[in-house]
Amino acid sequence: MDLRTAFTCALLLATVLFPLSAHASSKLYIVYMGDKKHNDPTVVTASHHDVLTSVLGSKDESLRSIVYSYKHGFSGLAAMLTKSQAETIHTQPGAGTSSILTTANNHSNWPASPESKLREDIIIGVIDSGIWPESRNKMGAYITGYSPVPARWRGTCQIGQEFNATGCNRKIIGARWFTGGLSDKALKGDYMSPRDFGVLAVSVARGGAPRARLAIYKVLWGQIGGGSDAAILAAIDHAINDGVDVLSLSLGKAGSENVGFGSLHAVQRGISVVFAGGNDGPVPQTVMNAVPWVTTVAASTIDRAFPTLMTLGNNEKLLVPHGKKDFFNLCLCLIPNTGAISSQYCIFDFKALVYAGRIICSCDALSLSSSNVTGKIVLCYAPAEAAIVPPQLALPRAINRTVEAGAKGLIFAQYAAEGLDTLAECNGIMPCVLVDFEIAQRVLSYGDITENPVFKVLRTVSVVGNGVLSPRVASFSSRGPRPAFPDILKPDIAAPGVSIVAAKRSSYVFKSGTSMACPHVSAVTVLLKSLHRDLLPAMIKSAIITTALVTDRFGMPIQVEGVPRKLADPFDFGGGQMDPVRAVDPGLVYDVDAKEYNKLLNCTLGLLEGCESYTRNLNLPSIAVVPNLKEKVIVRRTVTNVGPSEATYRAIVEAPAGVVVSVEPSVIRFTRGGSRSATFTVTFTTKQRVQGGYTFGGLTRSDGNTHSLRIPVAIRAVIQDFVADTS
Repeated sequence: MDLRTAFTCALLLATVLFPLSAHASSKLYIVYMGDKKHNDPTVVTASHHDVLTSVLGSKDESLRSIVYSYKHGFSGLAAMLTKSQAETIHTQPGAGTSSILTTANNHSNWPASPESKLREDIIIGVIDSGIWPESRNKMGAYITGYSPVPARWRGTCQIGQEFNATGCNRKIIGARWFTGGLSDKALKGDYMSPRDFGVLAVSVARGGAPRARLAIYKVLWGQIGGGSDAAILAAIDHAINDGVDVLSLSLGKAGSENVGFGSLHAVQRGISVVFAGGNDGPVPQTVMNAVPWVTTVAASTIDRAFPTLMTLGNNEKLLVPHGKKDFFNLCLCLIPNTGAISSQYCIFDFKALVYAGRIICSCDALSLSSSNVTGKIVLCYAPAEAAIVPPQLALPRAINRTVEAGAKGLIFAQYAAEGLDTLAECNGIMPCVLVDFEIAQRVLSYGDITENPVFKVLRTVSVVGNGVLSPRVASFSSRGPRPAFPDILKPDIAAPGVSIVAAKRSSYVFKSGTSMACPHVSAVTVLLKSLHRDLLPAMIKSAIITTALVTDRFGMPIQVEGVPRKLADPFDFGGGQMDPVRAVDPGLVYDVDAKEYNKLLNCTLGLLEGCESYTRNLNLPSIAVVPNLKEKVIVRRTVTNVGPSEATYRAIVEAPAGVVVSVEPSVIRFTRGGSRSATFTVTFTTKQRVQGGYTFGGLTRSDGNTHSLRIPVAIRAVIQDFVADTS
């Protein structure tokens, strides 16, 4: 990396974090001093302390100011500085300034390959909220059957509060914790150690790569999982030097673009990096961690549901998609007028049911106070409110308010959405069940026409398999494109992330989020690394994306939850739903020299010419022409054959609506002894001159046999530059 590029990277990190500690005018700044390692003998550079001392005036003040010294992935530091001090450092040669989610064990149908022993040499660095090493899903896995820790491992087991050296072993081979850049308030009550405070214990390798080694880097703290960019960058820096093969970061808003840029140093050293895409869906342009060198993961449902059957007194049966399984299995229900306890069902007399609703709001303080709900079942049914407050916010409010009002149970009506893990708030308090608006209306109508209405709620059951419509992209899963990178198609892939059984301390809970999906992709990345040692990060990412599925088990297009439910597009799930079996043997891959990403950093600041063409032709396993398709655009891609030496691949085009697509050459042939790579062009031509919205398609290369590689395509036609749909 030349000085200009280094300076560009420094500017790209120019984001001031939050004020901390002693000096009110001081803020945390990240100072980038070059791409080379700090101790690289080929690079002459001042020490980090010397740089600070030259600005602050004394070595003691320098020592007090510095938070982290970055030495492995790149040379730099994080320090508490005033604005003027940061500006002074910015003028130093080669330096510039810058200013929850976890993992899960689950039912996912990801088969473990027979070569699972190979994965003992693969090390996953998990940058997250720490670990609960006694968690039952790891007991036994590392007690027996593991070979010694790989000799190349250079990490450490950092002890601390409630975490000693026995917390590490042949499975969990390393653990570190990072608090720099966080206030005492953010850290209060947490364990000052790698131990998880109370979010979810890590088991990233469970299922897809059960024998991979784990290295834990705790950077998220407290109940809300707050973290600083400085700490996350320090974790990445140490992980690079420790010897990890894969980095799994279930970070959403805790990690900014700074972290994404910092992860480039890991990728350039052959480490695959996997990020959660965020939980701000179904709103578009909310996807996080959108830099092109990482794999960004969306969340999808799995083929498991927990329906509850309700039967009305007229024998009408209503199947409720969500019941609180744990609580309904434990609750003791009294049969009215008998006092007898039934373990099979709960019977509620409608005289004990209260509809706590008004035209606008349901289960608000006014509605509850105007009704006698003490000891009764409350029905919350307010379709109009759903347009203002989504279920994931409205349900917890309804639970809290009905509990305060003295109710003994809750029936909550909402539009179709994932909500099983949200019902955990009812545990130990009262039975809860979710119904859709149609069922709520049927219950009310039945009550209106029946003199003595009764209904029965059976125990919640678990249903797995073909009877469950899956996968579907979760409504909460963040959508693309990322405003900072509109011509980089994100997210990249979808993986299971809804109602996942996750380890929490020594027990289990249901949890949903892209943080649940991220470890699935990390595990498959481990699988590919162990089976194909010569595959670089871009090639592994390509194998996962191009072999993904865009149809469900019945051959129907995958849907996405939202308001309303719709067919999924690349901004929902990138290449589609991950298929580990197909990813193991992709046939072709789209490779990128990791040094090429440096140009993208320069282009982001507009310091290079021809960036539009460069970004468009960056050899990614996707194509996004945004927003510059006025008449015709030509895109170039190169594929590398990692399958049989003799193969013929034909192009299959799914043209976006309103666009003509041509591929040249349409047929690519690989021969024994010939080149393993082939370049082709894709030409997009608009059928009409419009200022339009996005349209989507795909380009598949198929050998007509076992290999079929598809990349997603997103197009937006324009008349005027930088103007969105004006229709």
